[in-house]
Amino acid sequence: MKRSLFGRIWPGATAVLLFVVFAFPVYWMFATAFKPQGDIISEDPVWFPTDVTLAHFDKAVHADHFWTLVRNSVTVTVVAVLLSLVIALLASFALARMRFKGRRGFIVTFMLAQMAPWEVMVIAIYMLVRDSDMLDSLVPLTAFYMMMVLPLTLLTLRGYVAAVPKELEESAMVDGCTRPQAFIKVIFPLLAPGLMATSLFGFITAWNEFPLVLILNKGIEHQTLPLWLSQFRTAFGDDWGATMAASSLFALPILILFIFLQRKAVSGLTDGAVKG
Repeated sequence: MKRSLFGRIWPGATAVLLFVVFAFPVYWMFATAFKPQGDIISEDPVWFPTDVTLAHFDKAVHADHFWTLVRNSVTVTVVAVLLSLVIALLASFALARMRFKGRRGFIVTFMLAQMAPWEVMVIAIYMLVRDSDMLDSLVPLTAFYMMMVLPLTLLTLRGYVAAVPKELEESAMVDGCTRPQAFIKVIFPLLAPGLMATSLFGFITAWNEFPLVLILNKGIEHQTLPLWLSQFRTAFGDDWGATMAASSLFALPILILFIFLQRKAVSGLTDGAVKG
């Protein structure tokens, strides 16, 4: 009886412990952003803000180049994710529905690309961009972000397209649709969970990317928020309140997206991973 009771309790207890371990740094970041300066520098930890203040957020959003960097981050991330979705959607349909020579090798290549760390190619990427005279530009940054998120997007959407019965597509073609029309009218609407999942994780990958922008873009007008955030403490000295406020603003878009898309993201990844 005791062993059975323990077997029922320990999974939940482990889940709660892991939640606390991973959620506490996030809580501390947001809590510090709202604390007055006295609570932040207090020798005794102040677990809950005694007096909520927005002064740190005001200092962060009025920092030099903040809104320029927000625009840069949103631009390169959104464009990279959209491009990867369009390319992966067409390629995944070909890989899932058509049989051609070299198909398996193509899939294996994308799997290897997903496993390879991008950091090992930083020097080669820098030399390529430098020789193309495109340093301090958002164009190569967007292109490389797109290539970073493309393998996962393609592999996930391929599984999702393969999960759609061929009979639906064939029925639409019997009714007069061409293959592109059948894809747009029948298959595409069924891919919403997969598209949401891949776009969410692609957004997280591109939004948080740091080494490439550090190497390629030295001018502050062409940098993104992750690099600015790493230099924020230097600009404000030991102002931990402003630093945590800036970190909270940086993390907020991802948290909002994940809260609204978490169910679709989980189902999209699992369904796309076991089919095809």
